[in-house]
Amino acid sequence: MGDDSTWLIVGLGNPGKEYAGNRHNVGFMVADLLASRVGAKFGRPKRVHAEVAEGRLGFGGPKLVLIKPLTFMNLSGAPVVALAQFFKVPVENVIAVHDELDVPFGQVRAKRGGGEGGHNGLRSMSKSLSSKEYARVRFGIGRPPGRQDPADYVLSDFSGTERKELDFLVDRAADVVEAVVLEGVEWAQNKYHGG
Repeated sequence: MGDDSTWLIVGLGNPGKEYAGNRHNVGFMVADLLASRVGAKFGRPKRVHAEVAEGRLGFGGPKLVLIKPLTFMNLSGAPVVALAQFFKVPVENVIAVHDELDVPFGQVRAKRGGGEGGHNGLRSMSKSLSSKEYARVRFGIGRPPGRQDPADYVLSDFSGTERKELDFLVDRAADVVEAVVLEGVEWAQNKYHGG
């Protein structure tokens, strides 16, 4: 028997080349990797401000609808709710992949629900979905050094040292997303929160 569930995986980021390497765009990076893993290509549907890719996780596995909102972070919720309705995805099958100041760089955490921690993309999603009970895959970027403004920090590129580990960590975050889909948030926490 195949798995006929559908999951909406939201990679949070900002559109445009100038933002591509920003810490705030790690959600886009993870979405791109997941698309390549399931053999999907991003396209731009009419009337939706997002890039969308669809594929199955393994043979007969659950359907993944990967999206990268193109509205800028603080308006991410509108395309998310439009696509959740279009694909009939319940809020418990929505996963946001995002940068997280409160998790140290090098760590990836999964959780369901909770606050937005000042993250405008999550705030917009919670408002548009009228729920906070979606899953989150939180990609740790740590706190800014010294007195740097967090808003400037998230919109700056990863450091040279961080970039050496970035591909590995994006890969790990994609693994965590797959684990949440296939096994659930708690299982993913038990497997991946050790390091």
